[in-house]
Amino acid sequence: MEGRIPASDAELLRAVANDDTAALKMLYERHAPWLSIRLARRCNDEGVVAEVLQDTFVAAWRGAGSYRGDGEVAGWLWGVAVRRLVSRLRRRGGRAEVPFEDVHDGLEASVEEQVLEGVEYGDLGSALARLSPEMRAVVQATVLDGLTAREAARLLGIPTNTVKTRLFRAKAQLRRELVEVPL
Repeated sequence: MEGRIPASDAELLRAVANDDTAALKMLYERHAPWLSIRLARRCNDEGVVAEVLQDTFVAAWRGAGSYRGDGEVAGWLWGVAVRRLVSRLRRRGGRAEVPFEDVHDGLEASVEEQVLEGVEYGDLGSALARLSPEMRAVVQATVLDGLTAREAARLLGIPTNTVKTRLFRAKAQLRRELVEVPL
């Protein structure tokens, strides 16, 4: 990087691929805060989130050269982080170490938490798994992560109207699969 601040995340990632530790540090400073928040929405164990975050940037260090340049670096990092989180949780039997009751002081699960649990383990989870990867990514970004269509488009590296179209089609497919048709 020779002392200049890269204009883009893609430049940072190229510098990381060339073993530039300062570029990795800058990439971490730019992306670790929001990655940590998004990971924490899926796992209530702060230790697991911290480990996954660290694993994500180790993987970025090792695999920066594999980034093809299509889409945003943020989306690429999020994909790495999610795969690391899923892998970590599977090794632990699908559960974080902190029991749900301990986190919420014995309160009932919120509606959002119940929905997210249904997404992961219920009929909705199965229906989501049958969506194309492109539609599933849009549903994840907009519905589960609460991003706007514009934010999701930037994250996924696709036009905003494509996000809207994929979301419309995904919702239609989910409706067909989840709503029982009376005989």
